[in-house]
Amino acid sequence: MRLIIFGPPGAGKGTQAGLLGERHGITQISTGDILRDAMAQETELGKKAKSYIDAGDLVPDALVRDLAEQAIADEGYDDFVLDGYPRTRQQADWLTDFLEGHDTPLDAVLSLSVPDEVIVRRLSRRRVHEETGETYHLDHDPPPDDVDPDLIVQRSDDEPETIQNRLDVYREETEPLTAYYEERDLLVPVDGTGGIEEVFGRIEEALDALER
Repeated sequence: MRLIIFGPPGAGKGTQAGLLGERHGITQISTGDILRDAMAQETELGKKAKSYIDAGDLVPDALVRDLAEQAIADEGYDDFVLDGYPRTRQQADWLTDFLEGHDTPLDAVLSLSVPDEVIVRRLSRRRVHEETGETYHLDHDPPPDDVDPDLIVQRSDDEPETIQNRLDVYREETEPLTAYYEERDLLVPVDGTGGIEEVFGRIEEALDALER
C-alpha cells in the first residue's frame, strides 16, 4: 500500500498513521520526524536543514522533498503512509511525478475531517512536562498524580488563538489538495471525530472497500 494521510493539525494523522504501520506492516513516513532524525544523525541533508533552522529560516521545500523521496526510496517505493507531506500543490506535483517515475503511484489519500471546534478543544487540552518533554492530555492521558503540577505547562502553539491561526494557514495552503487528489480519484474522506479506535475502524472499512 502507498498512502497519504491528510487533514488539519490535531486531526489525529500521526496517531492513525502509526496504527496503520503497526497493524499493516507499512512504514509511517513523517517529514517532521525525518527532519529531526536527519539533524540528530548529522546526515548531509540534516546538516543543510540545521543551517536554515539555526538561521531562523524555514527549511526550503526542495530539501523537505529530498528527505521525503529518500525515505520512500528506502522503503523500496512501497508499503508506506506519508504523514505531513505533501502540504502544498508544488509538493503534491513533485510527489506525483516522483512516484509515477518509479511506476509506484499512490493507492489512496485518506482525508480526516474534524470540525475546527473539536480540534481547538483537542489541542488546547494538551500539556507538556517542562523538563522531560513528555506530552499529556487533560481528558485522555492526564499527568500522573506524583508529577509536580508546576512542571506541567501548555505550549504556546497549543493555545486556542494560535491553534486557530494554524487552522487558517492549513485552510489556505493545504486544504486545496483535497480537490487535487479528488480529481485523480484518490481521495478517501474519513470522519475523524470520536475515539482513536473508532476512527481507525473507519479507515479499515475505507481501505477494505478500495480492495474489493
